[in-house]
Amino acid sequence: MKLKQILYKVLFPLIGFGALIWFLIRVIPKPSRAAYPCMRAAYPMASAFVVYLLGLAASAFAMGKVREHWKNSRYWVMSGFLIVALITGFFAFQADQPTVYANVSHLDTANAPIGVGKGIFPGRVVWVHNPAAVNQACTNTTNNYWLQDNNTYQSAVNDMVSNAIRSLTGKGSDAESWDAIFRYYNQTHSRGNVGYTAGEKIVIKLNFNTGASGNSYTRADLRTVDTSPQMAYAILNQLVNVVGVAQENISIGDPGRNFDDVYWNKCHPDFPNVHYWGNGNGRTPIVKSANPELMTSDGQLQNYIPACYVEAAYLINIPVFKQHHRAGISLSSKNHFGTLLRFSSDGTAFPYHYSLPCTQGDGTVDNGGYGKYRIFVDFIGHKDLGGKTILYLFDALWSSTNYGDPPWKWRMAPFNNTYPASIFASQDPVAIESVGYDFLHAEFYSGNPSGNAFPQYLGVDDFLRQAADSVNWPKGIKYNPEGNGVYLPRSMGVHEHWNNSTDQKYTRDLGTGTGIELVKINNTTSVDGSLSKTQPTEFILEPNYPNPFNPSTTIIYNLPQSAHVDLSIYNVQGQCIQRLVDAYQTAGVYSVQWNGQFKGTAAASGVYFARLNAEGSQGVQSQVQRMLLLK
Repeated sequence: MKLKQILYKVLFPLIGFGALIWFLIRVIPKPSRAAYPCMRAAYPMASAFVVYLLGLAASAFAMGKVREHWKNSRYWVMSGFLIVALITGFFAFQADQPTVYANVSHLDTANAPIGVGKGIFPGRVVWVHNPAAVNQACTNTTNNYWLQDNNTYQSAVNDMVSNAIRSLTGKGSDAESWDAIFRYYNQTHSRGNVGYTAGEKIVIKLNFNTGASGNSYTRADLRTVDTSPQMAYAILNQLVNVVGVAQENISIGDPGRNFDDVYWNKCHPDFPNVHYWGNGNGRTPIVKSANPELMTSDGQLQNYIPACYVEAAYLINIPVFKQHHRAGISLSSKNHFGTLLRFSSDGTAFPYHYSLPCTQGDGTVDNGGYGKYRIFVDFIGHKDLGGKTILYLFDALWSSTNYGDPPWKWRMAPFNNTYPASIFASQDPVAIESVGYDFLHAEFYSGNPSGNAFPQYLGVDDFLRQAADSVNWPKGIKYNPEGNGVYLPRSMGVHEHWNNSTDQKYTRDLGTGTGIELVKINNTTSVDGSLSKTQPTEFILEPNYPNPFNPSTTIIYNLPQSAHVDLSIYNVQGQCIQRLVDAYQTAGVYSVQWNGQFKGTAAASGVYFARLNAEGSQGVQSQVQRMLLLK
């Protein structure tokens, strides 16, 4: 036995007792601290110590019974207690062996960035969260699917994309923001201080996992989450109507899939000359590049890519926000498996899975750990993939638990059992995936209600460490995805983990370093009815969510016409304790949060009522919803 193992066994009771006390002192006053990395580290030691004590106590009790029955010659009963003593004693002395999960990740030290941030504001990631952007009551059943306009509100998504690019660039208008995005890209790629030039082609890579065989989704297809049609429409609207890109210079979709009728009917009427990838019915077939353009840096594979990628000047990457049973996470890098799908050796993505942590997708991490070849690094650096990407947009309006799963309501704060209704944006490919990883890692922990914890695989973030700094490249691997002897730069972005899942802060947020900056935008204003194709037709105060709640809850209401609105919180005595809205509002969908406070202090547990009054052209309308605050 190694010396450090002997010392650990000797010191285990003291270490375990300390971990237990520390955990109780920190977590009991504030349960949310249980999600902190330090608490996650202390919990296994503390729980092992509790098992150790219980085992010793049970073993001591059983041995006492053994002596008692030996004296009274009750040998059969004595034998039973002896077995109990041996078993409980065994578990007690095994408890000082910390459980080792070969397939479970560990996080690097929080707020310890590696690499160099990219973007107008280096390392900036913008997170726009608007619970009212989607129908939180969506059932995702026949005729009520997540991707329909009555469940994903186009005007809200338009606003979210606008807010994202403005915050990303620090500009006051969408046009200025796009000009800044194009200029930054061109300046950093030796193309001069110029914006978009007429005639330049743009590829928009969406993330489809269904629609492989035709242009109409099956009922099962409609239930599973892909990049939303509303996101596709919003980005086309920006490029065509704000930037001024000619429609015929835009290609959109997922090369390995068809642009389904749901998406076609959404986008084609307003943008008829855009190239929508697929077969038949006006779609544009994907044509492979003249030569193989991607060479994996380990020398295992080479592959053609779509010719339109080679011809394009720019690329926009819009994946879905989800975990994945092979890669752990499925974001912008994993999205490029779809780029290669149509031209892979067997027509599937299987040839590329060998570089992922869980190659077989069966839960066994057979390629985990760090310092392994990761194809995602090739994707980030390839001249026609990450090398042409001007903007990364994560569609987290709905999210899912795997590549082909239905929408998932997130449990972690601030979502609190609601659909995430979010968009993430960045110019830094490493920073945005690092933020995505932290969210997914916190949501899909071992034992979470989804039943899957793929982000916990050991080595999921290996590619991020490697893309951030070449000192983390595997031994014997020099990333050269074009196979031309020109290696990727030392850093393609910045990687770090946040301080904890409650505060969600990185070093630039804390002012302690030059890593990631997470800019949070919480939209609680209206969805502009004049822009919405699904303007509400009824006056409705939706049930708040979550309910019961602690400490905050979200209240959504629909105004079919302009009115003076009073939204207030009442206690059971009928007293108004908090007025949330007292203003004239135009028709639309509104979302407001109540933080569970009364005059600046936390309200007591109990029943409360949200009352909505609207006085407009149709007179006074009023509705009430019952809420339960539990602590």
